Order: sequence, then C-alpha cells, then structure tokens
Amino acid sequence: MTKGAVLILGGRSDIGLAIAHAFAAAGHPVMLAARGPETLEADRADLALRHGVTVTLHAFDALDTASHAAFVDALPSLPAIAVCAVGAMGVQAKDEHDPAAAIAVMRANFEGPATILAILADRFEARGRGTLVGISSVAGERGRATNYIYGAAKAGFTAYLSGLRNRLAKQNVHVLTVLPGFVATRMTAGMDLPARLTATPAAVGAAVLHAVERKRNVIYVKPVWRLVMAVIKAIPEPVFKKLKL
Repeated sequence: MTKGAVLILGGRSDIGLAIAHAFAAAGHPVMLAARGPETLEADRADLALRHGVTVTLHAFDALDTASHAAFVDALPSLPAIAVCAVGAMGVQAKDEHDPAAAIAVMRANFEGPATILAILADRFEARGRGTLVGISSVAGERGRATNYIYGAAKAGFTAYLSGLRNRLAKQNVHVLTVLPGFVATRMTAGMDLPARLTATPAAVGAAVLHAVERKRNVIYVKPVWRLVMAVIKAIPEPVFKKLKL
C-alpha cells in the first residue's frame, strides 16, 4: 500500500529532519520545505537513498505569510500529512528590551505557523481528509521570566492547534499538538539541559510518527513533562512570582 506524502515545514531544523527520517523510514514520500532549499540537497539525497522514497525540496518562508497560499498551490500534490516544525528560540534577555526582535520570535513561533496551517486546513477540509501536526512547546503552558516571549508565542500556537482540532474533528482532518520539552539540537547547543527531561531529535521523530499513526491529539515526547508542567501550573501565583524559573 502506497503511503501518503509528508510535508515538513521547517525542514532544515534538527527536529524537522528527524521527523522526515522517521516518516521516510516508514515508507512515506517526503517534501522538505525551507528557505534556501537548494542547500538541503545532501539531506534530500540521504533521505531518498537511505529509505528508498521520493524526496523533494521546496522554497518556503514562514514569515512571508503573503506567499503561503501560492506555496501550497505550487506543490506537486497536496500532502496527506503536514508537519510544522518552524520556530525560533530567541534570546529572552535581549528580546524583552528589543521590540523588533521580540516580534520576530513571536511571528516565527505563532503567526507564520498558524497562517500556513490555516491554508492547509482549508485544503484538507475541502479534500475530506488529512493530518496536520504542530510542534509547540511546554514553554507555552505557563509564562516564566526566562523565556516568556517564546513561551507566549507557543501558548498562542498551542491554543490555535486546539481550536483547529475542534473545528476539523468532524471533517476527517486530524490535528496533533506535539510538546517536545527540551531537545538536544543546534538551537539548544550550549545550554545545560537535564538529561532526564531532554529528548533527542530522533525520539521526537519517532514520537510524532507513532502519534500520527494512532491519531493522538496532544503528546509530550517525554511523558515526565506532563507531571513537571502539572506541578508548575499548580504553583500559586504569589509563590510563583518569587521563583526563578
């Protein structure tokens, strides 16, 4: 049986490429979308050779929201599954005093991803089937001084995915929210990450594939994060204000 194609938005990222490998290994053709896709030729060739599937490259700029509809229309075919792995961490200490930098982080983590998924949602709904996957973050579950700009954008994205899932539930279009927690990637290089709470990109890829196949709604890549965030969300605000998190 032929597997449906998977579109990876943010295909240059460590997480995006890991998800591409997971789906390609399961027999899905892959569309890698990113800015400057020609620089991903080595990754394209590796995916195709290693997994024996068709892999294509597509130019995509998440922040150029006016181009998103044309981007989808230009794809060789509408994918069965679309994964949005677009995002940018930013530097909280700098961004909180630099409105332009803060806006860039918020656009990369919410506006751009929400806009492209809205267009794909309409196309999938018209077709009557499909799966949309959004890579959000546990940082969006409660604002913390160390990353509240990034966290606020991810909170918006998580809420957006929840609403989209509710809207499309009866249209045979499934929406999956992925909360990875810490992931050892180029974006987190140099950070002192706790081993028990940190996933590898490959683990994220495997978790996303498993969740899509089983039509899960919301997943924590490492289940311990569900407990961690339940505790953090339960801390009373007067106490929370005194903490350094």
